[in-house]
Order: sequence, then structure tokens, then C-alpha cells
Amino acid sequence: MKRAYRNPAVATCVALFIFAAGQGIASAAQTQSNGPFTDFRGEQPGKVHHITVADLPQPYATKSSAVFSRPVPRPADVWPQAPAGFKVELFAEQLQGPRVIVKAPNGDLFVSETNAGKVVVFRGMAPGGKSQQMEEFTTGLRLPFGIAFYPPGPNPQYVYIADTNAILRFPYQNGDLKARGPSQTIVPDLPAGPNHFARNVVFSPDGKQMYIAVGSHTNVTNTDTDKSEYHRADILAANPDGSNLRVYAWGIRNGSGLAINPRNGQLWTSVNERDELGDNLPPDYITHVQEGGYYGWPWYYTGGHEDPRLAGKHPELKDKAIVPDVLLEPHNASLNLTFYEAKKFPKEYRGQIFAAEHGSWNRSVRTGYEVIFVPLKDGKATGEYVDFLTGFVLPDGSCWGRPVGVAVAQDGSLMVTDDGSNSIWRVTYSEK
Repeated sequence: MKRAYRNPAVATCVALFIFAAGQGIASAAQTQSNGPFTDFRGEQPGKVHHITVADLPQPYATKSSAVFSRPVPRPADVWPQAPAGFKVELFAEQLQGPRVIVKAPNGDLFVSETNAGKVVVFRGMAPGGKSQQMEEFTTGLRLPFGIAFYPPGPNPQYVYIADTNAILRFPYQNGDLKARGPSQTIVPDLPAGPNHFARNVVFSPDGKQMYIAVGSHTNVTNTDTDKSEYHRADILAANPDGSNLRVYAWGIRNGSGLAINPRNGQLWTSVNERDELGDNLPPDYITHVQEGGYYGWPWYYTGGHEDPRLAGKHPELKDKAIVPDVLLEPHNASLNLTFYEAKKFPKEYRGQIFAAEHGSWNRSVRTGYEVIFVPLKDGKATGEYVDFLTGFVLPDGSCWGRPVGVAVAQDGSLMVTDDGSNSIWRVTYSEK
């Protein structure tokens, strides 16, 4: 199948810099320090961050910058950094755009290799943390991203794959390494790329609802007149057979990360916000999703903060715009998230969120390029987040890795896909 698209990893990282509005990148020796806002040099394992609504600057407080580049090869002596007591191993390498990673009920790990248009399966663990076996589950897809098993529970009958233009499902039984039959199109004609091409899919714990994340086509636009945004910048819901497709929550510019809190069944999303309002505006975010909730795009951001490019268009929505639970560094490109329910990490991690931050491009300094830990208390976010896995940016400011997906393996380790180095990393913990 012929495909034409940009490599999502290559869309941002060191060789080519394009500076918008006359503002260049900060020097390698410089760290941005502007209240709670920082750059990659202010990220280190265990460091706590807390951005609040009160910290937001005015629009255009700084000029907007665009820093496009390609990841550099990982130097042999460079490795991702985790908190004390954790160990990082290279599980797999030389992949083709590994994005979403999901654990099957039997412990296999399914990974969407977006650039190759396929989904692969990893089984087993060899000494040194390497995968023992990899097989192609299905090929010939356009831009696969999300993966989900249905029905939820120990004995699924299907694997659902969110391609860029449709939700597909393949017949499946525990232990299948290859699709046992052709795909069935469950939701056809999803609005496809080229921008925000990633689609994600998850199911409610009772299996009655299917949630689909569809990002916006544009950075910001008047959706009253721009019909290219139909069923975009939304989380959609449908029955598992694809019927009754509807908008579940809206104004979510690019909520490509979806996860269900297994303790209460609540839907969560990880969101890329809009660009070109300045270095430190608006924050990306992680939040639980309210049915019928409005999260601002395109008219507002972070609650009732009006986008000046669409001033006065919808004053009736100002008080309806929801403030997200956790505000992240602006332009982090927050992608996938997962809940840690295993017992191999210290107890403070159990029931909490890990999320992958793909890394900025619309900022004069690099931020993101890490995995973060998001603490919850009684199921509610505290508003803080903690750097967990860092080191994907070199001291000179060039990046070699870009985290995308996170999953908890059968043995309790944390698995992280990285489409900058085309690798999968495995994080384990052992008490000394």
C-alpha cells in the first residue's frame, strides 16, 4: 500500500532549525527559568513540577518559535535516566516508528509500528531485558496507532486497531501472534490526516462503550465556518460494533493519549494544546474526561482564557470551558498514558499515572522528551507531575529519543516506546 506522510519522529529534533517570528533557540548553556516553566535542563528524575492557572502569561508575552529538526543517533555512552533504584534496559531496537504499546491479557506486548503500517507482537524476556520473540500481527495499514482488546477481560475475541481513517478489528484469541482472519471495518471514514493523524481507541470496563480520540486538523480555526474539523478535536464514543457514533467530549485539540482508570472506570486523556501564542502558552495537559465536557478548543484554553485570534466569537462558552486536572509544560506534545497497577514498583506508584512526553517543537527551548509520573490521591490528580525517565536530549540541545507509548508488562516493568531512536525501553525496580 502506498503511503505519503511525514515521519512523526522526524518532524522535530536537531539538524534543521526554523525560527518563526524572529526568535531563535536558547543556547545550549542556557536554561529557561520563568516561574514554573523550564526546559530540558530543568528535568531530572524525581523533580516535582506544578503549573497552575495563576502561572499563565498573557498571550504573545514571547514570540512564537518553531524548531524543527531530526533526532541524532544515540551516542554509545548515553542512556535514559530513571530515579534511584530503577534500572533501564533496551528491550527492542531498529523498529519503524514504534508508537502505542499495549499488554494483551496473556502478557504479550502489541506495538503499532506506524511508519511501517503494521502492528507487531513481542513475547518473552531474554537475559538482559531483551525481547525473545517478535512477530508481525498485521501489515498493510495506513498509519496505525491505538490498540485495544475486546471484550475487556481475560478472554478477548478481537483486537481493535485505530488506523488514521478508520477503526478496524481483527479476530483474536489469547496467544495469537498473527491475525487469524481479515480485518472488519467498525468505524469507517474517520477524518484522516495529514495533521494530527494519530487515532486512539479504548473500551469502558463493562465493554459497552468504545472511545475514539481524533485530533484537530488545524492549530486553531473558526469551526463555525471551517467544516474540515467535523468530528475532530473530540473524543468520540460508539458501541463496540461502531453504531451510535457521537461526540463524548469536545474542544480537546489533540487528545491522542487515552486510558481507563481501572479503579473507577474513569476515562483519562493526554492532550497537545495549540501553538503560536508564545513559549509558555498554553499548557499541554492530562485530565479525566467528563461526558459532554468542553475543554476549550478553539475558542478558549485552560478554562475560560480566550484565544485572542478568535476573540468575541463565543462568549457563552467561557464559563463552560473546563480547567484540566494537570497542567504540563507548554508544547510538551504529551502523548500516551497508562495506570500502574502492578506491585513491582514502590507502593507510591501503584494506581498512579505514567505518561510519555514526545517533546516540543513550537518553543525556543526544548521541553518534554521524557516520561513523567502523575500522582493521584483518592483517584484525583494533585496537579503535580514528576520527571521519571529523562536524558533523551543531549547537553548541546540535540535530541536522540522521543517517548511515545507506555505500558505495564506482565512482570510489572514499565515499557516505553521511543520513535526517535526506534526503540523500546524497559524500566524495572529492585530494592538494594
